[in-house]
Amino acid sequence: MLDWIVIGGGIQGTTTAHFLVRMRKVPIEKLAIVDPHEAPLENWHSCTEKIDMPFLRSPSVHHLDVEPFSLQKFVSKNRSLTKQDFYGRYKRPSLYAFSEHCGHLIRDSNLLQAWHKGRVVSLSRKKKHWMVITEEGKKLEGLNVVLAIGVSEQTYWPEWAKLLKNKDAQSVGHIFDSSFSLNKSQEITIIGGGISAAHLAIKLSKQGRSVHLITRHPFRIVDFDSDPAWLGPKNQLMFREEASYQKRRAFITDARHRGSMPRDIYIKLIEQTRKNNLTISKDEIQEANIKDKKIILYGKTAQYETETIVLATGFSSSLPGKEWLTPLINKENLQCSDCGYPIVSSSLQWSNNLYVVGALAELEIGPISRNISGARQAAEQIVKSL
Repeated sequence: MLDWIVIGGGIQGTTTAHFLVRMRKVPIEKLAIVDPHEAPLENWHSCTEKIDMPFLRSPSVHHLDVEPFSLQKFVSKNRSLTKQDFYGRYKRPSLYAFSEHCGHLIRDSNLLQAWHKGRVVSLSRKKKHWMVITEEGKKLEGLNVVLAIGVSEQTYWPEWAKLLKNKDAQSVGHIFDSSFSLNKSQEITIIGGGISAAHLAIKLSKQGRSVHLITRHPFRIVDFDSDPAWLGPKNQLMFREEASYQKRRAFITDARHRGSMPRDIYIKLIEQTRKNNLTISKDEIQEANIKDKKIILYGKTAQYETETIVLATGFSSSLPGKEWLTPLINKENLQCSDCGYPIVSSSLQWSNNLYVVGALAELEIGPISRNISGARQAAEQIVKSL
């Protein structure tokens, strides 16, 4: 019998597992992390590599460790890292420095010993403990479970792109779909207007490819993906005092700067247009067809021709894991808001000894819940409640 089972080994699950071990709430042999990938953060590393992200958007105090300045101290003591691994006034860490720090924490907590590769298909209560069953038929039993599943497998596809994929699956893909890889085509059209689309456009245009970025809205230039005030007690206290979960959802929607990017990324994007490898259009695609082995895109204001379409359109906001969470919700009578997301306690318990972090905790944590800062806050709240 395990003491803790963490379902999900991305940023959220790895942070929670590290906090539990580091704060001596569980010995490593009594912990399990269940995830379909080979190692912690594998999907996160894959996504950041695909868009060639040089620096994180978040500041240096947002990382996976307990101590706020852990990342800065790690960089100062590591000979392969320098002050150049921090960017700007917020000391945004380089992807390399952040990844090295994550690897250090994973080794320090010995999380690989607790790793169980598998995709969860069932979670059920068995008297005073929980039973987890994976797609491969593995069964794990534990006293406490943390749901750390996110929306990374729920990539958003516009309707016209779905129809195009049915006609020719090779012509269009979402950059964050695990099955999608860029072919060698020289004409690429990127659909999206946020930081991922910008990073990808910069990367591909630097490779000498002809890149066309189509965004349906003007570029939204902000430092972070939500106002920093949501990190502090003023906004968070107001949020948690709101009894209406419909209003909490509205706060989250209004606070998030979806499809945005910091100014330095915007400047790099514009620089690439001056080098003639990148074209930017503001338009909303309505339809797509294939003609003479070319893709014809029909926007509201113009038509476009391309060889390959890459979607950088973010993720669907529907409840993650609903295929196996829905039976659990019904059987255990778990509380959900109208949006389908969990209503949880201040300790992030959805039911006795069933905790949530990340996207599933956002009606309690707020707009930062899916971010690295939200992962740290959620882990802190769980650990402090024990």
